Formats: sequence, structure tokens, C-alpha cells
Amino acid sequence: MAQHNELGHKGEAAAVSYLESEGHRILEKNWRLHGYEIDIITTHGDCIVFVEVKTRTSEQWGDPESFVGTQRMRRLIKAAHQYLLIHRIDLPARFDIVAIIWDGDRCDLEHFEDAFMAF
Repeated sequence: MAQHNELGHKGEAAAVSYLESEGHRILEKNWRLHGYEIDIITTHGDCIVFVEVKTRTSEQWGDPESFVGTQRMRRLIKAAHQYLLIHRIDLPARFDIVAIIWDGDRCDLEHFEDAFMAF
């Protein structure tokens, strides 16, 4: 497996552990449909939460969360819409970002709740 894929999987596993510790119930990991992907889908309180995980080894090129651009947001929103339709879920939806810097054995994780709105 390529090193960047391994890093991504480690980051997603760390995000799942963190989210569960914060009371999220994990519904899906790496949900895919027609070229769309959502890293993690949870329920938290009365919301369904669609989570994008960004993992980097350093902040040399910027914060991990800054790599979730407008195009990625639009794709997440479209994927979330499809997920809600397929599963007939009628809950308020939220989009979160979990940003991780994995430097050697150290993992710095930051959770941005309600990071962006559907537009």
C-alpha cells in the first residue's frame, strides 16, 4: 500500500476513535456511490454528521482543513444528499472536518464541527 494511503487510513482510524469518544455513533466508513465518497458518517445528538478527514505529516503546505476546497465541499454535499435519500433519513445534517497532523508517533487532531453549510 502506498505511504499516503497508509497515512490516510491511520488518520481515519484516529478520527473514528476520537468521534466515538465524543459520543458519535459510527454509521459508515468510506461510503461510496457513483464516484462520490464520504470518509465517515455518524449520528451525534439529533444530527447526522458527514465527516471529511484530512491527514498530513506536517503543516508545511498549510493546515489540513484548508485542503477541503469548494469543489470537495460540493461533492460531499451531493454525496450526503444521495445517502439521505437512499437511507430515507430525515434528520438535520451537519458537515464536519477532522484535521490531523501525524508527525512520527505524535498525532495532533482538531475537530471542526459544522465546518461548512450546504449551498
